[in-house]
Amino acid sequence: MRHAIRFLLGHEARTIEACDPTLTVLDWLRGPERLVGTKEGCNEGDCGACTVVVVRPEGPPGAERLRYRTVDACITFLGMLDGCQLLTVEHLRGSDGTLHPVQRLMVEEHGSQCGFCTPGFVMSLFAMTKDWPAAAGEVWTSASPIDDALAGNLCRCTGYAPIVRAAERALALPEADAFDAAHDATLARLLALRDDETVAVSGPKGRFFAPATIQALVDLMAEHPQATIVAGATDVALWVTKGLRVLDPVIWLGRVRSLRVVGEAPDHLYLGAGVSLAEAGTHLAGLHPDLGELFRRHGAAQTRNAGTLGGNIANGSPIGDAAPALIALGAGLHLIGRGTEREIPLADFFVAYGRQDLRPGEFVAGVRVPRLGPKAIFRAYKISKRFDEDISAVLGAFRLTLDGGTIEEACIAYGGMAGTPKRAVQAEAALVGQALDAAVIPAFKAALAQDFTPLTDMRASAAYRLKVAGNLIERLIHESAPEAPETRLARVGALAHA
Repeated sequence: MRHAIRFLLGHEARTIEACDPTLTVLDWLRGPERLVGTKEGCNEGDCGACTVVVVRPEGPPGAERLRYRTVDACITFLGMLDGCQLLTVEHLRGSDGTLHPVQRLMVEEHGSQCGFCTPGFVMSLFAMTKDWPAAAGEVWTSASPIDDALAGNLCRCTGYAPIVRAAERALALPEADAFDAAHDATLARLLALRDDETVAVSGPKGRFFAPATIQALVDLMAEHPQATIVAGATDVALWVTKGLRVLDPVIWLGRVRSLRVVGEAPDHLYLGAGVSLAEAGTHLAGLHPDLGELFRRHGAAQTRNAGTLGGNIANGSPIGDAAPALIALGAGLHLIGRGTEREIPLADFFVAYGRQDLRPGEFVAGVRVPRLGPKAIFRAYKISKRFDEDISAVLGAFRLTLDGGTIEEACIAYGGMAGTPKRAVQAEAALVGQALDAAVIPAFKAALAQDFTPLTDMRASAAYRLKVAGNLIERLIHESAPEAPETRLARVGALAHA
């Protein structure tokens, strides 16, 4: 067992032998380290003022490369930095004070007024240029990767046009920077930090554990059944920053490399629970474009980089975007406990609001997603007030198997319509055996009202939810017709010319 967190702050080694389990990176930077360029805005991962870049080796053994990922420092616990390099806006300037090219371009394009949001924008632009063109593969269907990269950074006074102009010029930069020159040395230092030890540190408010193997995780959960399990902390951290909860102990899953495996098989895709939402979206987009588009709209880049597929499912939220789409695909959930291992249909995992089918000491290890058959059509629709970085009011996912023009099988799931993500079994029955045309719409909507009695909350009224959920079948029928009309909101990369 290792009683220290080890990482690089810029190019300086840091060893933290004592800290509270929920000390955020933001509070540590602005407090003990006095690196105050990283700002506190919303303190819940929405505004991007606290954006920093986390650098980790990724890739098969012997062929690792450094990947630069933006995260929100306000909802990242300090212990989650173990084994990485942390870069803040202070680390971009040269030793002689020379601005990094992305900083210089922000100045030249007048991309800052009050300057409060500027460090976060700079870090997002920096990460985008470091991962370009690799990052383009994770933008999936977007017409403007710049818009996606900056969707998690809010600016109230400058306006986005000059910032986007700086981003366009940054992507065209030909020269390598100091981080490129130091790539191999940094990679070697980070690989040297890897081990199979369980990290255990503590502070006045509790203990933080980070196992490196499945067995160590199982043992820790058995020893600390009251522990809070954390993957990306994009939800749990808000219990601390907004709910002021004290969590003791915390078990972080980020060092368990076997939870980050991705397996390709002829009939299914297997995604480990620790696979980030960004990476999961890339792989799921290969099953169907709607899945790529759905995951692209899951929070912002900072959220997708930190959050995990397993965490999004395991927290049981009725408005989590991944679950309805995966239920409609017939996904299975891989669960591991002490001496046990089982797989259940994802649809059966959600028992009631706040309750999941998890036995004591058991955790979500992965998701098995079947590939679509040759006669299947699939659609996933996210309905929210904003296009970017918003929680769904309703999410509908449809998988229909057609025999000619007749619906042979239907699997339909919704989020935001009940206390859990849930299949619409009555609506499914109303479709089976019918032609996929406008004649099925009244029966589908009537059956949907039997499946769901949604609630009214700040995102939508019950009446709106039921109406829009029913209308999605009309959208699907329109999109499935020959020469289908365009019903999707097109992303226009024209902000730079506004």
